[in-house]
Amino acid sequence: MPGFHIENFGCRAARADGEAVGDRLRAAGHGVQQPDRADVVIVNTCSVTAEADREARAWIRRAHRLNPAAKIVVTGCYAQRAPEELADIEGVSAVVGNSHKALVPQIAAELFVDNANEVIVHASESGFVTGHDFSRAESHGLTTRALAPAAEFVTVRSLLSHHAARVPIFADDRFAHSFLEEAQVLPGEQTRPNLKIQEGCGNRCTFCVIPQTRGSSRSLPAESVLRQVNGFVAVGGKELVLSGINLGRWGRDLSSSPALSASALADAEKEGAPVSSRCKLAWLVRRVFEETDLPRLRLSSIEPMDWDDEMIALMAGYGGARLCRHAHLPLQSGSDAVLRRMHRRYRPWHYAQKVLELVRAAGPDLTLGADVMVGFPGETDREFEETMELVRTLPFGYLHIFPFSARPGTRAWTLHAESPVPAAVVQERLTALRSLATEKTRAHREPFVGRTMEAITLNTSPDLVARGRTRALTGNFLPVGIRGQIPANRLLRVRILGLRADATLEAAPQAIDRFAIDL
Repeated sequence: MPGFHIENFGCRAARADGEAVGDRLRAAGHGVQQPDRADVVIVNTCSVTAEADREARAWIRRAHRLNPAAKIVVTGCYAQRAPEELADIEGVSAVVGNSHKALVPQIAAELFVDNANEVIVHASESGFVTGHDFSRAESHGLTTRALAPAAEFVTVRSLLSHHAARVPIFADDRFAHSFLEEAQVLPGEQTRPNLKIQEGCGNRCTFCVIPQTRGSSRSLPAESVLRQVNGFVAVGGKELVLSGINLGRWGRDLSSSPALSASALADAEKEGAPVSSRCKLAWLVRRVFEETDLPRLRLSSIEPMDWDDEMIALMAGYGGARLCRHAHLPLQSGSDAVLRRMHRRYRPWHYAQKVLELVRAAGPDLTLGADVMVGFPGETDREFEETMELVRTLPFGYLHIFPFSARPGTRAWTLHAESPVPAAVVQERLTALRSLATEKTRAHREPFVGRTMEAITLNTSPDLVARGRTRALTGNFLPVGIRGQIPANRLLRVRILGLRADATLEAAPQAIDRFAIDL
């Protein structure tokens, strides 16, 4: 059978999309190949920054040079935001925006068909193209943008061999085929796979293109989530990561949609849950703990205002047992004025209060992470120092730091034109903040030296295996290098021996799978 390669860029949710596409293609009998040998190469793009766009374009061009015969399908946020731009790159065979991402496996499978076989595409007078065989578009109500006048009937073969402007584009603003519910998640290439339970975002931060590239918030129903978790446990999965574009908003759309929420609300009625708690993330997480035997659940990024009393109570009740003591709260800036220009829905003191509540609930072992943006339009020296001071004050274990990048179509694009921060100033501030972040990371990890902690073993690179080491991750998100070779997906207790120069913890194993000592 023909083989495929998927290259993922961007966040956990985007990776979950890529994993789901791969699952579907493997289930159809297609094998995974390196990009230089694959018949179809799927590039799952990010578009959060200009640098993300540049990296995707460079990777596509490099893949085409290495493997000119491969059919390249570009999908993801960049494909939704600027599909024509990607269609113009040599070697691209189809562009599939997030609005039609659920159809990527089928579109990719069609491209495995030998070029000698004609696949008919009908071009309508309206300028839209509906496919007959190509991705069975008509049966899905699918429309694809035609970028150039076309004959009434053309073949996919001729589309793919003409100028990039004739490459088929599947993208619109309805997002009717956007939610790619995954095949059963398994502990495989990703020991700790992402289960994406929420898509899209209804926030309107001035710097962000996500509402344009992924649409409004949509949730995977609770029964589907529980079915996935139980299936993961049944095949021996130990840690599952719940992810989403705006994870804390899970369920809000279900509670207002009777067609989607009937079974979920019925279950809530049985439990006597108050109306305000039904179909909210805390309610779902509690059901996971009560109705499955999942050993360890991790939550990916959650906005500060979505850490409500119910979520914090879960951290107090389950943190350090089945719920990982790890919380990632996007910060972006520690300046009130900058947060207001960003249209963020919290102030610095709100953020600090949430952190204090989480630390009280989870204890000092909590690892706190955040995203911080540097150089937002108009950011003054004083405003940047306010960010530095807040970071100094709070117990961060790590930071994801990045420079502001103006995105076309956002309010911040105009703000940047009016009041840009000079590149040299941005670089100076990045250096200062990264230095502080390094200090915070080491200060957070040093107290764990000498302690015994629970960790999960990960897939380990051949070079580390050759050195007799195994990669692992503690429940509170600390990277560990274990002495000895242990298979992936084992829960074990480790003794922390020291802290390396790269801030990785050195450890020795004690007991595997919590109780069994089998070394």
